[in-house]
Amino acid sequence: MNKTEGQNDASSKRIEVISRRRRRKNKKNRGTSFDPNTQVSSSEVPKNNRTTSFDQKTQVSSSEMVQAEDKKIIIKGGCDFSTRGRWVYDKSYPLYTNRSCPFIFEGFDCQGNGRSDKDYMSWRWQPQDCDIPRFNATKMLELLRGKRLLYVGDSINRNQFESMVCMLVGDIKDPNRPRIKHEKGMYSFSFVDYKCKVEFSPSVFLVDKSMKRVGKKQVPTLRIDSIDRISYHWRGADIVIFDTEHWWTDQKTNAGVNFYQEGDQIHPYLDVYTALRKGMMTWASWVDKHTDPRKTQVFFRTSSPTHFSGGEWKSRRSCIGATEPLIRDSGIANEKDRIAVEVIKQMKTRVTLLNITSMSEYRIDAHPSGILDCSHWCLPGLPDIWNELLYHHLLTN
Repeated sequence: MNKTEGQNDASSKRIEVISRRRRRKNKKNRGTSFDPNTQVSSSEVPKNNRTTSFDQKTQVSSSEMVQAEDKKIIIKGGCDFSTRGRWVYDKSYPLYTNRSCPFIFEGFDCQGNGRSDKDYMSWRWQPQDCDIPRFNATKMLELLRGKRLLYVGDSINRNQFESMVCMLVGDIKDPNRPRIKHEKGMYSFSFVDYKCKVEFSPSVFLVDKSMKRVGKKQVPTLRIDSIDRISYHWRGADIVIFDTEHWWTDQKTNAGVNFYQEGDQIHPYLDVYTALRKGMMTWASWVDKHTDPRKTQVFFRTSSPTHFSGGEWKSRRSCIGATEPLIRDSGIANEKDRIAVEVIKQMKTRVTLLNITSMSEYRIDAHPSGILDCSHWCLPGLPDIWNELLYHHLLTN
């Protein structure tokens, strides 16, 4: 593989996000939670009982802002799947290996790159008041029969796309392993027996990149009022998972100086949050105009956290050498997710929020740290759990 990177309901305008209602019922096999006020060595807790948690009286999840309470929200079984829970060590994971799936990009193949520890592949997310069903490749392929599953976005969505392909391929020893066809030079896999496709369309901003003359120079610009020209490829898909945000930083956008374009105007300066809101509104308008609610389910995945020693994580060490999850999340509200939710709530298309930010903040151990990458994720690894959450939504819908 190369390196290039709804339902319409105008009357209700609902967005499907996850409820914070708590059932307070006992669950089996909860394991032992870490006290976030006490540092606990992994050697003090049996591996099959190891979990991570945080003090919910004092810690604020970075994704709490997306749990807005208004008439647009659909309650999914009265359970918060994403922000209240813990990571439980489960020896039955991973669901595949780098050897059973030859389609993992080199940068995501941590075992292939010489990472010696393996525990990062065996942590399962356990919501506080409910369960996420274990991924079943055969059932998922039946859900996808005759359909097209499309991931659209940046390299983090490529991470999740490759995870889904590998989860569907499963164990190479399985005699019922599905036959697949890979279109060379494209991020597209056809599962022959099920007549379905799983694809990835690279679009880091979702809006269009261009060149514009400023003075005597041609400069790169981002047309925040125009959808990415590759959007023709997004039409007609049955299930679409969008993401963006990862590139909406000063480092990737010339600090907003002579970079953002609307019509023929280039803004001399525009802050990244204002630009993101405008870009998200352009995306939302495109989805509302070009999505057939009788055919397509639309998802938007929240931002994927990074674990660098600078920026928001300056009080923490980097991911290098980390072998276990953190025992508490950052507690930092994610403004980019707040913007995305506010835009989605105004859409006439029904969009399901795939909220992965808070649960992922614990996973400092799950990055390809051997190649100094604290942004992307090892495969097998954390994106498999994101896909289990997606699988749950598809089952319940």
